[in-house]
Amino acid sequence: MGSAASRSRNQKKNQKRMDVRPGPGRLAPPGRLILLLSFLLVAATLALYSPVNHHPFLNYDDDEYVTDNAHVKAGLSGDTVAWAFTSYDAANWHPLTWLSHALDYQLFQLDPAGHHDANLLLHGLNVALLFWVLWQATGYAGRSLMVAALFALHPINVESVVWVAERKNLLSLLFFLLALGAYRWYASQPRVGRYAAVTLFYVLGLMSKPQVITLPFLLLLWDYWPLRRMAIREEKATDAHGPDAILPQRSFAWLVKEKIPLFVLSASSVVITMRAQRLGGGINPDSALLTRLANAIVSYARYLGEAFCPTRLAPIYPYPVGPFKAWEVAVAALLLAAITALAIAGRRHRYLLVGWFWFLGTLVPMIGLVQVGRQAMADRYAYLPFVGLFIVICWGVSDWAMQRHVPIAWQAGVSVGILLALAALTHRQIDFWNDNVRLWTRTLQVTNGNYLAEDNLGRALQAEGKPQDAMPHFERAAEIEPAYVFAYIHMGIYQHQQGDLQGALRQYQKVISLTANDIAHYGEIRYEILVNMASAYAGVSDFVRAHECLESAVSLNPDNAEVWTNLGIMAQKTGEVERAIQAYSKAVKLQPTERGYRLLAQALQQAGRQEEAQVAVQKGMALAGETGQVP
Repeated sequence: MGSAASRSRNQKKNQKRMDVRPGPGRLAPPGRLILLLSFLLVAATLALYSPVNHHPFLNYDDDEYVTDNAHVKAGLSGDTVAWAFTSYDAANWHPLTWLSHALDYQLFQLDPAGHHDANLLLHGLNVALLFWVLWQATGYAGRSLMVAALFALHPINVESVVWVAERKNLLSLLFFLLALGAYRWYASQPRVGRYAAVTLFYVLGLMSKPQVITLPFLLLLWDYWPLRRMAIREEKATDAHGPDAILPQRSFAWLVKEKIPLFVLSASSVVITMRAQRLGGGINPDSALLTRLANAIVSYARYLGEAFCPTRLAPIYPYPVGPFKAWEVAVAALLLAAITALAIAGRRHRYLLVGWFWFLGTLVPMIGLVQVGRQAMADRYAYLPFVGLFIVICWGVSDWAMQRHVPIAWQAGVSVGILLALAALTHRQIDFWNDNVRLWTRTLQVTNGNYLAEDNLGRALQAEGKPQDAMPHFERAAEIEPAYVFAYIHMGIYQHQQGDLQGALRQYQKVISLTANDIAHYGEIRYEILVNMASAYAGVSDFVRAHECLESAVSLNPDNAEVWTNLGIMAQKTGEVERAIQAYSKAVKLQPTERGYRLLAQALQQAGRQEEAQVAVQKGMALAGETGQVP
């Protein structure tokens, strides 16, 4: 044991090590300065994104989430709340997302400005929260500010902000950041109530979008750095390039056990999400495992490219036509392996490992190992993962500049220049989303073999009253992806409207053929197409086939009175009077109308059932009297 003086000196030394504010290279800014910086961050974000106030709804998913969703358009009613918590609509279980859209509809109806403004406010709040969480955890105000600024202004996040249907992305990150902030609060003084706060925010995040499912794993990284709760024997106790341990250290095993309840929530979310995706038809069973692995490796590399050169962004990135090139996969794999090796080799700078594995790990649920949808990757998936890259960049560059004594003025000047360049790119990217036709035209310019973009551009042109201009895009979509049923639907409807009934029937038959093996998922589509086919067959006087189509339609949906009525008409035309009587009877039972009873009476008279016919006539006359109509 040393002398009392020696012990006193050691205690002072240790106390200095444990104080993260102030310390080498990090001055403790006053609270007012932090508030001012937060205000400036949010103000810059809102100003940059202000044009979204004039953007329309997108013709891709916004209909399913808002404009055509009867539950959302009912507002925050009890029925809507019950539906939100029990629904797997849109192949997801995210009740808070549904409720946020219902609240928006209740406030703004179908005025897209309000919906866009809500998204923007959430993004601004996420920017401020990210700055606060990083500053609280690390003690570095300047570096945390730069990370938050990159997050606020990087073009990769435009998709998450300006697309109303991506509200789930914004909400889930909001609760993720709240959980991360609450975790530091808990770690500073572990208590059940504080752990419950972390758990609550995590549950709310999962109820917004399950992409935050990796939170328990990320908290282990957070224990390693910046909280330094994880005891690492082979490493030195101090690190001149980051704040030293100020919290009690625990073993890795202990920290894992601490998070068991959170891991249980993650496992539960996986089960719920997979069920929702299966029931909603979101899982693409056509892609082979090797294809998915190759796509995951290449996509990681492409995300890195977008981080540094975000000039060719698009809402949809399709799988390449044909197999991945072996050299492309090899180069991407070598790049990822090299960066991982560098992060491990430089683990003395703990933020390198944490930031890199934050990026790799939080992308795992969306990287396509389980293929959901038909996209190879998506900008919206980078909303959370890119925070890890920004941490690596900001902390790494700042340490490098300190070691080389680069003046603060130079550092600030370069940082502002980068942010202004990103803001210019983001402004340009936001402008592409101002119009559906422009967005999908741009998407086709920067991607190849994009049948979804072709289809969406066609629909956008149709909405502008240019159906002839739309047709080539539908044809191109079907050419790129012959199994894409919606292209045939749109072509068939156009040809039907133009009087080309034989052409329409060919398209409709293609739809029926393509959906035959998945009636559970395509039941509603098949029903509508069968009704259209019946109309087209009737138009060419093929009443037998029209009758067959209507019989198939009512087997899928027996609750539509009009279709039953049409089935009765076709049955009469083919001489099946009893079948016509049954169809008319079903129609008037579902929806009593004067026309329905009149048709039923005629069929009964044709069958020689005069008394029943008279009863039907009287019922029809009674309805006509009620409505002021003449039978």
